[in-house]
Amino acid sequence: GTAAVILYCWSGDKTSFFYTQAIILHGSVNAVFICGDFISLYVALEVIGIAAFLLIAYPRSDRSIWVALRYLFVSNTAMLFYLIGAVLVYQTHHSFAFAGLQGAPTEAIALIFLGLLTKGGVFVSGLWLPLTHSEAETPVSAMLSGAVVNTGIFPLVRCALMVEDVRPTLQILSIATALLGVSYAIFEKDTKRMLAASTISQLGFVLVAPAVAGMYALTHGLAKAALFLIAGNLPSRDLRQLQKTPIRFPMWLAMAIASLSISGLPLLAGFGAKVRTLKQLDSWQAIAMNIAAIGTAIVFAKFIFLPFAKPQEPSKPKKIKFGLWVALVLLLGELVAANGLYLEGYTIANVVKSLATIALGWLAYAFIFKKLVLKLPRAPEQLEHLIGVMSLTLTLLFWMVLA
Repeated sequence: GTAAVILYCWSGDKTSFFYTQAIILHGSVNAVFICGDFISLYVALEVIGIAAFLLIAYPRSDRSIWVALRYLFVSNTAMLFYLIGAVLVYQTHHSFAFAGLQGAPTEAIALIFLGLLTKGGVFVSGLWLPLTHSEAETPVSAMLSGAVVNTGIFPLVRCALMVEDVRPTLQILSIATALLGVSYAIFEKDTKRMLAASTISQLGFVLVAPAVAGMYALTHGLAKAALFLIAGNLPSRDLRQLQKTPIRFPMWLAMAIASLSISGLPLLAGFGAKVRTLKQLDSWQAIAMNIAAIGTAIVFAKFIFLPFAKPQEPSKPKKIKFGLWVALVLLLGELVAANGLYLEGYTIANVVKSLATIALGWLAYAFIFKKLVLKLPRAPEQLEHLIGVMSLTLTLLFWMVLA
């Protein structure tokens, strides 16, 4: 993902400062995946927060600086809760190791989970994400949604695999996240906000089945990075406007491939990831996540059914830079190649189920949601409400852990 973003920006006007922060961000994301204890993870997550803040604020406009400061404030507040939880784990076991979560005080588990859920953009703690990802520059949005949010999810996955007692709590939150995110995305008319809300939903899919979370995170990150790069080069961010403005066929094709992968179409990596994830779930969990999967198909039908200009038609869109095509070939090529990771998932039942899910989503979009206008409230995304939601989430986590 980072390589694709750098290739995308290479012929542009970005300074060395941008590339330095992108490399620091990339290194810190990698550090999260090799950390062996809560305190080294804390350091890596804080470096990610600072690098992401500097990248979001890179244009130096009043708007970008405010969005970046809002992200930094939410991130730092979440990590303060996390740090207190880590100290409580150390107080109990005299070690910061992840295994210390077993037998740790209830408040330690709740505080650590609150920090990671907020950092990863899970459930209502993740409502900072739509504004941040939609207002950041295109390449920064691709990095944030493609890789950075996974850094809050991966430690939760590790904890769930090491300490079985926390898994039911995380699965309930994951299902709620998938349904919440897809509900926002279905009714969103702004392309980048729709993609950001969809990211919240897809994080629910990543977290609901910890044993196969890596594959889902990989396929989602590749497709979402491609979609953010494409969305930044469309004639408009307003879907209603795009429905009246044909886009170039190569651009539409790339957008359709990435959208179909997230929807779970066979022959693309998203199919195997979705099949493996759903196979890990109990019946009631599978029903809820299948509803979210139909919702995902509805969301990405908005892109797939946009009009496109035929190759022979003269079109006058803005010139698309070469770096975009290099980045898209890299990302979409990986999506096709990663399809080979789970060939045993290609049974008739799985293929038929996947195609039926996508068909149901497309039919629901065509006959219900295409013309339905419903504006969801944005008040929960305001800074003061985000901090208040953290307190409510903490109370919820205390109750769930105690239960």
